[in-house]
Amino acid sequence: MKRREGRHSLMALLLGLLLAGCSAAAGGDAGAGSRQENDRALATFAGGCFWCMEAPFEKLAGVTEVISGYAGGDQVDPTYEQVSRGETGHAEAIQVHYEPSRITYEDLLQVFWRQIDPTDGGGQFVDRGYQYRSEIFFHDEAQKAAAEQSRAELAASGRFPKPLVTGITHLRRFYPAEAYHQDFYRKSPGRYLAYRTGSGRDEYLDRLWGAERHFEPRGEAISRPEGYTRPSDAELRARLTDLQYRVTRNEATEPAFNNAYWDNERNGIYVDIASGEPLFSSRDKFKSGTGWPSFSRPLEEKYLVEKLDFGLGMPRTEVRSRMGESHLGHVFPDGPEPTGLRYCVNSAALRFIPREKMEAEGYGHYLFLFADQDPR
Repeated sequence: MKRREGRHSLMALLLGLLLAGCSAAAGGDAGAGSRQENDRALATFAGGCFWCMEAPFEKLAGVTEVISGYAGGDQVDPTYEQVSRGETGHAEAIQVHYEPSRITYEDLLQVFWRQIDPTDGGGQFVDRGYQYRSEIFFHDEAQKAAAEQSRAELAASGRFPKPLVTGITHLRRFYPAEAYHQDFYRKSPGRYLAYRTGSGRDEYLDRLWGAERHFEPRGEAISRPEGYTRPSDAELRARLTDLQYRVTRNEATEPAFNNAYWDNERNGIYVDIASGEPLFSSRDKFKSGTGWPSFSRPLEEKYLVEKLDFGLGMPRTEVRSRMGESHLGHVFPDGPEPTGLRYCVNSAALRFIPREKMEAEGYGHYLFLFADQDPR
């Protein structure tokens, strides 16, 4: 089996940057824990580099935490170096903590299949070796039955030209990975996105799943209206101001401290100026001192797309609306808790809908966000 160092050299060739590979760190406690306790349950999956597996699950409503770690081998308290060299039998894995009343195990399986190549028995994408295999680690017989049924249905769908080889195995023990690996996509978003792009994972998944790649769990709490589309260029030119058009379509940046919402403190939500997609809530807005609207998290991850941006000669994470394809701004890993993120957004890309007008404008399903606040 190839050592993880092989990823470094290969990604250097792919990207021209030493951006790839989950670098080593120290420490980590063991423990799988019970599967369900006080309306909390666990699901464990392996799908190649755990950096790329952690982020999609953490964005799901009903998922409370995702831990990167190691599972499936015999070594007690394995280190990253041991696992990445293929010495332990462990796979890089994630353990998903979720609320069954809000999201089901079957939903998690659907999300899992949309992250991997289940026909690859030699690893996942650029990461080769048994330690990067895809595998479902079930915690009880109910999970086993659900996993087997889900795999059988996927195999019968005709989506894949080759047999599915993803294993379904009883979880004996899960060992959390070193602290450096946890939430890596938040700590180093530029490096994370560069790795995802260079690994070929996203290109493969987009080609395979198309519009079905982003699965909508049936148990999510928020009702999500659809129908958001990008208006034609002619309509945008007629409807938007010159600044709004340049920001959203040509990635311009508006002046700091001289824009509509940098100091707006009213309750409400911010939507895409072009498509109307709900993007941010005033509950997550904070004073960053930058002169632009800053948010610690999006209203719903579904409506955002992140892309690697080298426009200033250094990697940054650009943020766009999914349907409107509007340039919004960038996200940085220097925000407040609990996310540690700062979404720095142009006011010109947004339209603010105050709380008292949300119902009339079709966004009443978000009013619960402000139930405990003064109606300002």
